[in-house]
Amino acid sequence: MRDVIIGIDLGTTTTEAAVYRNGKAEMIPSFDGSFVIPSAVGIDDSGNMVVGERARAQYVLAPERTAIEIKRKIGTGEKICLGRKEYTAVELSAKILEYVKRYAEEYLEMPVNRAVISVPAYFDDIQRRETAEAGKLAGLTVERIINEPTAAALSYGIGHLEEESHILVYDLGGGTFDVTVLELFEGVLEVKASSGDNRLGGKDLDQRLIDWLAGRFEEKTGVSLKGNVYAASRLKEAAEQCKIALSSQEEATVRIPMLAQDGQTLLGLEETVSREQFESLIEKEIHRTKGPVQTALGDSGVSCGELDRILLAGGSTRIPLVRREIRDMLGKEPSEAIHPEYSIALGAAIQAGIISGAIDGEDSMVLTDVNPYTLGIRAMGWESDDEMSVIIPRNVTIPVTRKQTYYTSWDGQQAAAIEVYQGEKRRASRNHLIGSFDIGDIPPAPAGKEQIEVSFSYNLDGILQVAAKVVSTGKEASVTIHMGQEETKEDVSGWKESGLAADFRSVIRRGEKALKKAAERGDKELAGELEETLYDLKYAVLKELQVRAEELEEDLRDLIEEGEQ
Repeated sequence: MRDVIIGIDLGTTTTEAAVYRNGKAEMIPSFDGSFVIPSAVGIDDSGNMVVGERARAQYVLAPERTAIEIKRKIGTGEKICLGRKEYTAVELSAKILEYVKRYAEEYLEMPVNRAVISVPAYFDDIQRRETAEAGKLAGLTVERIINEPTAAALSYGIGHLEEESHILVYDLGGGTFDVTVLELFEGVLEVKASSGDNRLGGKDLDQRLIDWLAGRFEEKTGVSLKGNVYAASRLKEAAEQCKIALSSQEEATVRIPMLAQDGQTLLGLEETVSREQFESLIEKEIHRTKGPVQTALGDSGVSCGELDRILLAGGSTRIPLVRREIRDMLGKEPSEAIHPEYSIALGAAIQAGIISGAIDGEDSMVLTDVNPYTLGIRAMGWESDDEMSVIIPRNVTIPVTRKQTYYTSWDGQQAAAIEVYQGEKRRASRNHLIGSFDIGDIPPAPAGKEQIEVSFSYNLDGILQVAAKVVSTGKEASVTIHMGQEETKEDVSGWKESGLAADFRSVIRRGEKALKKAAERGDKELAGELEETLYDLKYAVLKELQVRAEELEEDLRDLIEEGEQ
């Protein structure tokens, strides 16, 4: 019997697992028979860790001992408090995956040690690495990280091998939004382009309703719910149920007894919400999906009129307003060909079946993908020595190999540092540094005389091979970067103990305040840049890298000023 590989959709709100066997992909039920488990982890009254439904059930009464929406913390380095103990998002995600591993083993009646795990197409390298690390901590060998929209399309394509079509997958999950354009032909599923928003999902729609309900409660009672964590957890639960109900009915009533207290008086909430009211609250969020859709279509070279099928993934695509927005935007009705909640897990299981050999011959598919972010190196340009020199643009089909030739920057230069970055910013330092190495033995010569050829080779297994060669001598150096695997951000919380801390404490505090204000304004791009620069600066301070810290201090001041304009 082949060593089984399961597919796992590790979601913001829920997690699902599937397996390919007996010629088809099938969902794996959890211990209670459900195909869906909440992505929640908690500490119960006895101090034991609980996962899934038990953790979700205790969230309303014990939010301080329960973690939900863990996926949103992946890649941030942020700690999550459960009771008196702190955990990383990697550690808590591992608990969910470990739980999935256990119930899969019970259902399949065999050990489960290998998995394909899905992630949002727009997850960056750090987020992919941390997801793979969570799998490793759970006792799983992560055979591949697959993009969620690609997995959803794979669950459709395996049953339509003879079809030739252009497909758009619109994936609005609990915490993220992805859109991918693919072409299906002769058993090949080729990803043409992907885009998305990692901070837009069903939880953001819930929050709009939560804010409205809290406002109505304050209007009626004069009591503010701000800072009341128990009220917040109950509102969150009620808002989610109301949202789900409004997908199939015109109005829903929210009833929460004993939500707060005014002196000795217990106050409850009862509010009837119409679908029209809810849609007016979430209209801006749904409209935000239009930008990534247009980006993906533009990058793919496929027009709306050339789309043959629109596939929906993620529970939030059940909302009628979402479907109307898609129809108005693309001029076509979304397809009902795949199950929004199950398709990603099923697609991951199909990819697992291809890897394990459970799917072969005429039943198999060839899958190509794209790199969602630009890859390049830091280079000296006309305006600065921090230019992002692009070698592989975003949305290029992988596997791919690209080369660029560079020249020495100063007289007598005998070595060069090759710093590899991932991201879309023009300044290299504002992107993610994912690897670096040096090449030496460059013959001394006037600036611009010696050539250095840099090549990038990126394959479907997520391996990026970067090589540099001195053209005149053939001298080579290289580095292999395992994109999305196991390497995680270092904890920088100890920066305050560094000998450099006093020099940078003030600007870091200003940066943290600016980050909070940017997040409150909804300026996600600025907030993201501030968050990245703050991390890099704290890391430089922690490691006592004086020159690097001073460079980052200047970057941070520029971002703070940008936020004040």
